[in-house]
Amino acid sequence: MQYITGIHALNLPCSLMTGGDWHRSALQWDKPRTRESNESIYSEYGIEYCSSVPENKGTFAVANHIRALLDLLELENYSLAQGMNKDYIGNDGYTNEIFDKVSLMKALPHWTTIDSFMGREYYGKWLDYKELHKL
Repeated sequence: MQYITGIHALNLPCSLMTGGDWHRSALQWDKPRTRESNESIYSEYGIEYCSSVPENKGTFAVANHIRALLDLLELENYSLAQGMNKDYIGNDGYTNEIFDKVSLMKALPHWTTIDSFMGREYYGKWLDYKELHKL
């Protein structure tokens, strides 16, 4: 399934109690970043439907904020994902879910960079999770 993800998805509403991004007007909406769900280890996890995509009519499959950030990490786009914890998510109630999903990327060749990124975003919480789950 084709869906909108990345920074575009972070600037669209989703069902989560997360902040997302707030630079909607600075983005080019004529061709939002899309991805095919079967090209990700997450398949259709976190994909919702949204009918409010600027400069577009209709209903679109859109990554929720967690999925959009997971996609950014999976695609090695750390600069856009920076601020994941405090800025984009801003809700500790999702931390364990995020950690569980991020841990699925352990087999990726860039796992050490993902691990470092998570350490900078979540500090001791990420270290505790890794120790508990033997990552």
